[in-house]
Amino acid sequence: MHGTVPPPREPADGDAPARQRSVGRILVRAGPASPGGSTRLIDLSESGPSRLRFPRGEGALEAVLVNTAGGIACGDVFASALTLDPRADFVLTTTAAEKIYRSDGPVSRIDNRVTLGEGARLAWLPQETIVFDRARVRRRFEADLAAGSGLIAVEIVAFGRAARGEEIAAGLFADAWRIRRDGRLAYADSFVLEGPISALLARPAIGGGARACATLLDVSDGAQTRLDEARTRLTALGGSGIEAGASAWNGTLVIRALADGVGPLRDLVARFLTGYRGLPMPRVWQS
Repeated sequence: MHGTVPPPREPADGDAPARQRSVGRILVRAGPASPGGSTRLIDLSESGPSRLRFPRGEGALEAVLVNTAGGIACGDVFASALTLDPRADFVLTTTAAEKIYRSDGPVSRIDNRVTLGEGARLAWLPQETIVFDRARVRRRFEADLAAGSGLIAVEIVAFGRAARGEEIAAGLFADAWRIRRDGRLAYADSFVLEGPISALLARPAIGGGARACATLLDVSDGAQTRLDEARTRLTALGGSGIEAGASAWNGTLVIRALADGVGPLRDLVARFLTGYRGLPMPRVWQS
């Protein structure tokens, strides 16, 4: 027996209009072509506006993540899953700053997961994220590291564009990190700003007036032994309007930095990583 289709419900006051949202997904696996050989792409799946490009270069396999939608807003969902076979060497970056635009209610989600085999190395080096007024986003980064593997990860976030005097009068930015080594939780961090974000950042106990922040992690054997080196580099590179600090424990080195604007913070991160890794930043960072 065939039923009848009910008439569409009239939207209630305050309802957000229904939209077709972007859903982008990347699945990638990479590993050495032979024992001791260079890293090559083994498998790649792309969907929606998410794409990976692999510029030619020497050393690690470099991948550039591209969002052809031009930004994220209003309930968009983006997810990536990266698997590195034992002894793989991989660098991931983005083609430009990621922009999180205003939402009329729905929360956008970004979910990144990485799995590193024994002896694998990953440098997770996206360019900065710019959060606009009334943006609403939840972002999660999860990593599972096998014995002898190493992860360097950085995330830079700008709250509005300082050069234009933009303020975040209302919004949601939630960022969660979970990193496991040999199946055991090694690092967990949850960071949430909700409401008048610019006003919250102005409080001395939160941001002290900062408009941008950065987190940099080195999770690898012996990372904690480089704490003095990291602090020395930060002192040498720090400038007016930048505050940065480092701490380390059990194979984990963490650096946090605050700045008046994203430009000086981006420059600090790039110069620090160039010296710390002993390698240049990905080419897209230099354009």
